[in-house]
Amino acid sequence: MFEDYDFESEFDDYQENSWEEAKKCEEQARQLYESGEIELALEQLDIAIEIDPSNTNLLFNKALALDSVGLYEQAIELYKAALEANPQDVEICNSIAVDYTRTGLYDLAIDTFSEIHELEPDFEPAYCNQIITYTEMGKYEKAEEAFYLAQQIVPNCPLCFYNIGNALFSQGNFAKAHWCWQKTAEIDPSHPKINYRIAQVRWSIGLDEKAHESFLAELRINPGSTDVLMDFALFLLEKNDVTSAREKLNRIIEINPDFAKAYFYLGEIELDQSNIEDAIKLFEKSIDLDREFAGPRYRIAQCLAKQGNFEKMAEYVSSELSFDVEDSCVLLSMGTMCLSAGKNDLATSCFLKVTDDQPDNHLAFYYIGLSMFKCGEYSDATHFFEYCLDIMPDEIRCYRIMPVCELKAGNIIDAMKLAANAKEKYPDDEEILKNYRNIRLKHQKLRIKHLVKKAVSKFKK
Repeated sequence: MFEDYDFESEFDDYQENSWEEAKKCEEQARQLYESGEIELALEQLDIAIEIDPSNTNLLFNKALALDSVGLYEQAIELYKAALEANPQDVEICNSIAVDYTRTGLYDLAIDTFSEIHELEPDFEPAYCNQIITYTEMGKYEKAEEAFYLAQQIVPNCPLCFYNIGNALFSQGNFAKAHWCWQKTAEIDPSHPKINYRIAQVRWSIGLDEKAHESFLAELRINPGSTDVLMDFALFLLEKNDVTSAREKLNRIIEINPDFAKAYFYLGEIELDQSNIEDAIKLFEKSIDLDREFAGPRYRIAQCLAKQGNFEKMAEYVSSELSFDVEDSCVLLSMGTMCLSAGKNDLATSCFLKVTDDQPDNHLAFYYIGLSMFKCGEYSDATHFFEYCLDIMPDEIRCYRIMPVCELKAGNIIDAMKLAANAKEKYPDDEEILKNYRNIRLKHQKLRIKHLVKKAVSKFKK
């Protein structure tokens, strides 16, 4: 019954129609991707892949789409699948190496770049992207080597100059970074965020007017970039242009109402202007939007300290400490707030954290000593003041308090020696002179008392 039926022709027609449908989906995905509708583009690519699962171009394109929304792990799996069918495709190898870098798999990235160099020694993008990998690894000399190798192949690659500029900026070599990024802009004026990077480096080297111009140039091209607006706002705050900074921060919130950092810095402005209640509301808003955001709790603690609400202040300090704060200035500030409020244990925790990260920070040892002093632990306090002086021999506050500390501990002789030493070092300091006179008077009274007691004892005999 099948003898007159053309099965082969029917199958060919079906296959051709399927491929046509897959191509249509792929084209729609391309258009959606270019218009920024990534989720819809991925849906079309999934349909195309279901129709034509052996088409590695579809897998590659889907991986690129996933990259654009930061789903690097998923993209890697697709690149691997595409690579199985085309193990010598350097474009796929390069893309997977880039994603290895993005996910912190630096050794795998370097190995993959090495494979590309063997497959196609003149494939310049591999050297160009390798600069990024070595930069993130902190291997700056290797990054420069990759740059010079790329230069041998494509002398004027804007991305190469951009990437090596990032490496130089990371090392604090701002002048060279500036030159590289200017070179990028010269070769490709439309290079993504190049004006922003130039603005950052000009800000770093004090070219404020030019930095301002570069920020504006970037925003003319990319007006909705919250990253650029945020950095520009910080730049303006540093230059005391509070009105313009506030405008940029509010613009960020218009674009992205959930941008926690913008609320935080609006809170900073209100706090600086002593609008405490408004500042607290803005800091609380930033916490609500990002529970892992370090900083707002410390600022709320400052606000509460200004209001005299020390119990609640201590709660916020404890909460901020849970974020593993590393900024010594913040830790010292929180510690001194707690010390003033009589929260000595919490204060000591702040100061000890400073000594863990910075064992040569003399202020931390001074304040631990002060905390011990306030708790009546005079012997321990003296030891910490001595640690402070070992690091900073001219810390005058130690010379002021150590004689008093020994006096309260009942060590009048040691107190007298320390007071005399402090007077010799700082003969014009009123507090030191006052301490010296008081301790000397107490010392003399004790001597007189001792002599009288000795005389009475001798008379009785």
